[in-house]
Amino acid sequence: MYTSKTNVLLALLSGTAIGTAIGVLYAPDSGTHTREKIKSKTLETTHDLAEKLRQTKEDISAVAQEKKVEFEEKIDFAITKASRKADDIIVSLEEKLEVLRKQNAKLQKSS
Repeated sequence: MYTSKTNVLLALLSGTAIGTAIGVLYAPDSGTHTREKIKSKTLETTHDLAEKLRQTKEDISAVAQEKKVEFEEKIDFAITKASRKADDIIVSLEEKLEVLRKQNAKLQKSS
């Protein structure tokens, strides 16, 4: 998901930079004016890139937080389920132990 988003972002920025550079270089302006345009477009592109990177970082952080919460919920569920099964096993063993005690008591009385 993020790899494709990153690839699209990089392709978009690369295309923008290349298109801007070609447009500026072929424009019929003086060298000083062309350099000012390149500087301006570079600053604009740098700002856009920084903003897109910030947004991507926020998106990744949000997804990571969601996954962390989901993982914690699954762990809590698994622990609760295991605890219930352990309780069921203990109850079952206690019942069997009680049956064995009664059988043992009968055997001792009859001996």
